[in-house]
Amino acid sequence: MSLNESPRGSRLHIALFGRRNAGKSSLINALAKQDIAVVSPVKGTTTDPVYKSMELLPLGPVVLIDTAGLDDEGELGGQRKKKTLEVLNKTDIALLVIDAYSGVTSFDKEIAGLIQSKNIPVIGVLNKTDLLTRTDESNRKDLVELVKISQELLGFQVIPVSAAEQQGVSMLRKALTTAVPEEDDRFRIVGDLLTPGDLVVLVVPIDKAAPKGRLILPQQQTIRDILESDAIAVVTKEHELKQTLESLGRKPRLVITDSQVFLKVAADTPKDIPLTSFSILFARHKGDLEELVRGARAIDRLEDGDKVLIAEPCTHHTQPDDIGSVKLPRWIRQATGRNIEFHHANGMSFPEDVNDYALIVHCGGCMINRRQMLWRMEQAALKGVPIVNYGVAIAHVQGILERAISAFPLARLAWEEEEAGKPVIN
Repeated sequence: MSLNESPRGSRLHIALFGRRNAGKSSLINALAKQDIAVVSPVKGTTTDPVYKSMELLPLGPVVLIDTAGLDDEGELGGQRKKKTLEVLNKTDIALLVIDAYSGVTSFDKEIAGLIQSKNIPVIGVLNKTDLLTRTDESNRKDLVELVKISQELLGFQVIPVSAAEQQGVSMLRKALTTAVPEEDDRFRIVGDLLTPGDLVVLVVPIDKAAPKGRLILPQQQTIRDILESDAIAVVTKEHELKQTLESLGRKPRLVITDSQVFLKVAADTPKDIPLTSFSILFARHKGDLEELVRGARAIDRLEDGDKVLIAEPCTHHTQPDDIGSVKLPRWIRQATGRNIEFHHANGMSFPEDVNDYALIVHCGGCMINRRQMLWRMEQAALKGVPIVNYGVAIAHVQGILERAISAFPLARLAWEEEEAGKPVIN
């Protein structure tokens, strides 16, 4: 990813679903105004989901996802269908692409039901409308009536489009803009806690795991959000924190640290200055901080032989003292005194069945979008498995969780009620 690009996890995810040969790939090319998807008259050309990050005005940075047809056949077709359905778990807006000449089929209605069952905003696209006007007069269809019938069958807006001739594409772009929830703001990380002119100190360790020549993604995004809020970002390393605070001349509104140096930063930051971590901010930004805070209590309930899943959607070269594979297991074993079995899930796949785990410890999720993170949390909740975020877990095992969530009243309340053993009222 270029330093000048918005990260994929912060982009609006727009996925195209439909039957084989409905024109999904052609529509992506029409929206993008460039040939980014392979187009062929042969059914099933698109096999695995294809992701394309781009700027789509007036929406801004988006990810367009081209999927295999859900009417694919055979054993291989079933595998493709499974991958297509997995895309729903990260979709912010769905486009259901329908072949205008075939009209709405039972497959289309089935797909529409799946999308709506997940409360995903969906727009119907009646594609290939140019074919209707190329047939004999006896086969000509009334397009207005066809759109009306399609909307009645599906229960949502349907827009007539000819991807091949770029007709109706501008109308579809406008519809996409209105489909984005008004309260949606995928770039808000810490700005809602700040007022213009506030000082924020960010503690960024530079070690072997730090990428050469740049900061890691959560640090980049947090700094950008601070600047967007007209506040002042001061970046320092953990060993220079004391000197940095003394030289500021006034108290910072907040100190944000990498979780791996939580204890040192907590010791060097005066008690009257709020303190949290990048990972805890991302727990709130990408997921449900209150639920992740509740999950921290499950660490104390771990027993010998329990299995804990460490989940990281990204893949990276493992360092000798890697946070997910080395440090967290060590800290949890030290805090509990238990012989715990740790399993790891790296990359975009997530176990279908998490029943065997006593706890899931998830990273900050900077490489996935909010919908995908919430879906993962939902899968854990359905199986009754507690889930906690890296930063929350580290703060808890190091005895500073209450301080680390002091800036978040609802998270504090969740922790206090969990401590007292009371049911939490949502």
